[in-house]
Amino acid sequence: MKRSLSFLTLCSTVLSSLIPSALAAPPRTPDQTVDCEILVTGGGLAGAATAYEGLLAGRKVCLTEITDWVGGQISSQGTSALDERATQRQRLFYSRGYLELRKRIAQKYGELNPGDCWVSEACYIPGDAHKILFSMLQDAAKRGKGTFKWFPSTVVKELQLNSDGKQIQSAIAIQHRPVPGTPPLNTEPLSQIIEDAYRYDNSPRFQKSIIRFAPSPATKNTKTPQPAEWYVVDATETGELIGLADVPYRLGIDPLSYLEPSSSSKTADPYCTQGFTYTFAMEATKEPQTQTMPSFYSKYAPYYSYELPRLANFGLVFSYRRIWSPGEGKKTQFGGVNFTDPAPGDISMQNWTWGNDYRPGTAQDNLIYSRDQLESTGQLQPGGWMGGLRTQALGNAEEKALGFYYWLVAGTTDSQLGEGVKKPNPNNRFLSGLDSPMGTVHGLSKYPYMREGRRIIGRQAWGYSQGFTINEIDMSRRNYRDEYYTKNLPAEMYQSLQVALAGLEIPAVLSGSQTVDKVKQRSRSTIYPDGVGIGHYAIDFHPCMTQTPPEAPGNKEREGERRGQGQAYPFQIPLRALIPQKIDNMLVAGKSIATSHIAAAAYRIHSFEWSSGAAAGTSAAFALERGIMPYQLVDELPGREPELEVLVSRLKNNSNPTAFPDTSIFNESWEDWR
Repeated sequence: MKRSLSFLTLCSTVLSSLIPSALAAPPRTPDQTVDCEILVTGGGLAGAATAYEGLLAGRKVCLTEITDWVGGQISSQGTSALDERATQRQRLFYSRGYLELRKRIAQKYGELNPGDCWVSEACYIPGDAHKILFSMLQDAAKRGKGTFKWFPSTVVKELQLNSDGKQIQSAIAIQHRPVPGTPPLNTEPLSQIIEDAYRYDNSPRFQKSIIRFAPSPATKNTKTPQPAEWYVVDATETGELIGLADVPYRLGIDPLSYLEPSSSSKTADPYCTQGFTYTFAMEATKEPQTQTMPSFYSKYAPYYSYELPRLANFGLVFSYRRIWSPGEGKKTQFGGVNFTDPAPGDISMQNWTWGNDYRPGTAQDNLIYSRDQLESTGQLQPGGWMGGLRTQALGNAEEKALGFYYWLVAGTTDSQLGEGVKKPNPNNRFLSGLDSPMGTVHGLSKYPYMREGRRIIGRQAWGYSQGFTINEIDMSRRNYRDEYYTKNLPAEMYQSLQVALAGLEIPAVLSGSQTVDKVKQRSRSTIYPDGVGIGHYAIDFHPCMTQTPPEAPGNKEREGERRGQGQAYPFQIPLRALIPQKIDNMLVAGKSIATSHIAAAAYRIHSFEWSSGAAAGTSAAFALERGIMPYQLVDELPGREPELEVLVSRLKNNSNPTAFPDTSIFNESWEDWR
C-alpha cells in the first residue's frame, strides 16, 4: 500500500481532460446544500445496497434516484423476479442485505413466490418491493446509527472537481416535482419528462429544486486525517457519473482478443449494447376484453415472436414471470416446462426478448451515448449534461412495449415462427394507474430494465497494463478448444488463450517443458486477492439488432453476439473493478464496474448488484474510518496488502461473502454449482 500518490495518476493530461466536467454556475443559488459522507447516485439494487452498508456503518448517506422508487430491477424497472442460480439459492449463499430482502418478501406474502412463476422462486409486485426495501434502509439507519437522506425524482447535473482533478468536491443535482394543478408524477412515460428533469429552469410541468451535495463538515469514527472528506458512488443504471466525469470507460462490444475470444467483432463497437426493456403488467380475466390496437402497432408488429417452438404457448409466457396468483390454475406442461395456466386475477409481468426488448445497435439509434456522441451533443460542456441517453430510443421502446401487449392478446403473426402459430388471447387486460403494479398512469415501468451501461476501465495493475478488467475467460465455462476457436482465432491469439487458461501449469508452459495442447484447462473462475463480493449467473445475451430501426421487417440479431453466452463458474467481484481511473474519491457499483462486454452479461443480475453495492458501501465507510483511499488498498498487489485484508475480513464478519465456499487455486471441481 502506498500512501503517496500512485505513479498511475496522470498529470496534465488528466487535468485537461477533466476541465469539461467542471462546475458551471447554476441559473440561481442552490436551494439547499446537503452534506453527506457517502453520496450514492442511483437507487437501484446496487445503490440501495451501498446505502444499506453505509448506514449500518454509522455513516451519513445521501441517495439520489431519477424515479420515486428505490430498488431498480425489483421495483422501478419492473423485473420483480429474482434471477438466481440453483446451487447458490439452495445454500442461501448471499450478502446479508439480499437475504434480508428475500426474507421480508416472504413475510409480506406468506411465501417467497406469490406469483407462482417458473422463471424464479421469487416473483412479486414491484410496488411492494419498493416499500420493503425502503423500510430496510430506514431500519439500517436506526440499527447502525447512520443518517439516511433520500432524494427521489433527482438527477445529478454537474460535478465540481478539485484543482488537480483527482477528487469530487461537490455535486449539483436537480429535483423535480409537479407544478400545482398539474397531474402527479408517473403520469407520463420517461421519454416525455427526462429532458425536462435535467434542465435547471422551472417548466409548465415541473418545479425544480437545485441541490448542492458536499462533504460533511467533519467526519466521525476516524483514526487518522482524511485524504478524502467523502465518497461518491456511481450506482446508476447506465454509468451516468462515469460519462459525466469523463473517466475512461468502455461501451458495447470489445474487440476480439485472447481475453475476449468469443467477441463478435474484430474492432470495438460502442453502439451495440444489450437490449433494454420497458416492462408492464397484465391481468387474466374471466371474460374477453375489448382490445384497442395502438396507432403505431403496424410499425412494430413485424418484430414480435414467441421466438422458439418450445416457447410458443401463451400460458407458458404468461406464467413465466407471473407476479401474483391468488387462485389455482390448471396444471399443464409445454416445451418441457411444468406450470399452471393463467386463472382470472392472475397478474403477469412481461419481459420478453422478441417482445418488449428494444435492441438498437447503430450510431443512428443507440440508447446510451458514446463519448464521441456526448461530446458532439455538448453534454461534456459545463452545464450541458442531459443524462447521456437518446430520448427517441426511449420513446420507441415505450411504443414497442405497448404494442407487445396488443400482440399478446390480439396478434396473429410471428416473425420467427411464421403463420399459424400465434392465436389471440383476449381474456386479459393491461394494468395501468398509480395503484397498478408498475405505479404509473401509463402502465409501463418507471424506468427501463437496463442490462448494460458504460463500464469503467480500472487502473493499471500488475498483469493489466491497459487497465483492470474482468474478462470473458475469467468466468466462462466454455470449451476454448472447441473447433470454432481452433479454426477462427489467429494462431498467436489462440496460443495466448491456452496459456491464460493453463492455471497451475502456466510456469511449465512458459518454460517450454509442457505444450499447451497437453495442458488441462482451468475449470474455475479467476481468483482475485481483492475479492470483495460474489455472483453467479449464466452469460445471458439479449443482442442488439443489425439494422436500424431494430424493429425493421426481417431484421436479425448481430451475427456472433450470442457466441459468448452460456454457463459461467461462480465468480468474485474484485475491488479493483470498483475503482475508476483519475478520480480518487469515487467508486462504482452495479453494472458499470470494470467488466468486458461478455462478462457483463453475467455481472448484472439481482444478487450480484446487491453484492457489488455492499462492497462499495463497506469500502467507502472503511476508507473514511481508516483514512485511506480505496486505490491504496490494492496498489501493491500481488504483494501483501494488510489494510485490504482488514477490509475483506470486515466484509466476511458482516456476512457479506467475498468468495464462494472452497475457493482455491487447487479446487477445480465446480460441477456441482449449477
